Amino acid sequence: MPWRGEKDPYKIWISEIMLQQTRVDQAWPYFERFMKLFPSVHDLASANQQQVLKAWEGLGYYSRARNLHAASKTIVNKFNGKFPESYDEVISLKGIGPYTAAAITSIAFDQPNAVVDGNVIRLVTRYYGIEDDIRSTRTIKQVQELVDQLISEEHPAEFNQAMMELGSIVCSPTNPDCLNCPIQAGCIATKTAKTDVIPYKSPAKKKPHKHIGVGIIEREDGKVLIALRPEDAMLGGLWEFPGGKQEDGETIQQTVERELKEELGVQVHAYKEFMNLKHVYSHFSITLHAFNCKLISGTPKPKSSQEIKWVHCSELEQYPFPKANKILTERLIGEGS
Repeated sequence: MPWRGEKDPYKIWISEIMLQQTRVDQAWPYFERFMKLFPSVHDLASANQQQVLKAWEGLGYYSRARNLHAASKTIVNKFNGKFPESYDEVISLKGIGPYTAAAITSIAFDQPNAVVDGNVIRLVTRYYGIEDDIRSTRTIKQVQELVDQLISEEHPAEFNQAMMELGSIVCSPTNPDCLNCPIQAGCIATKTAKTDVIPYKSPAKKKPHKHIGVGIIEREDGKVLIALRPEDAMLGGLWEFPGGKQEDGETIQQTVERELKEELGVQVHAYKEFMNLKHVYSHFSITLHAFNCKLISGTPKPKSSQEIKWVHCSELEQYPFPKANKILTERLIGEGS
């Protein structure tokens, strides 16, 4: 991994943020590309948000990118471009919580701050035989307190990385390699044959499914209309095709026509479904229905977005889109080429 053995707090910070909610193999190429685009915190701070979001496009959880950008400006303006060393200063940066602050300060500055991620939670609950629900903040607090007592004062970075790697490679979620585990002798879950039930995680709530209708309005010059999502909304700062959630009692075609009237102040006729696709977010899933639309009356205005633009399909790849809309843009670009 390109960040393994790294002591530069900037690179450690970027890698840790990318690895939140993202697998290593998925984050790896993004990290390398991000470092080429923004090799220092000054480069990141001086970039505009659209450049940062475009570099992040496809990684998901885009608030991570917006927070990185905001924090980089704080580091430049408040800390003169030098990454802060104290835990309290690090955790004060936007988008950095206890886990990330502990990882950065232990790896970059050799401070004995213990990290607790999913791998560490699994390892510790099995070792100590903790059968309480790991969705509970009380259980996570108990794990944190135990690891805080265990962490090496002399080698905190090695300890943290060893704990995470032991949990990842040996103490895996299913079929843990207990015979080759270096701490097997003291593991309660192994002794009591409970590695299949520890850690206990209560069932997740069923994710709601939504049908989303969006409109592709094309002008006579071949340009299509895209809208910039509000900064404070989910997927803020990304571009999309205007539309919204289907309401009870309406067809998806009616959804598109209603949403475009509400969002743009125009009357359209959604005359053909261009494509539909399914996409899963962290707390819900969607089916996105994209319709070709004919503008009947009115001039589009950004009533519920930051900005709207008419762009040629060939220009769509210049703008950052969320995953589902990105698939739609790729189809449009392909058909336009």
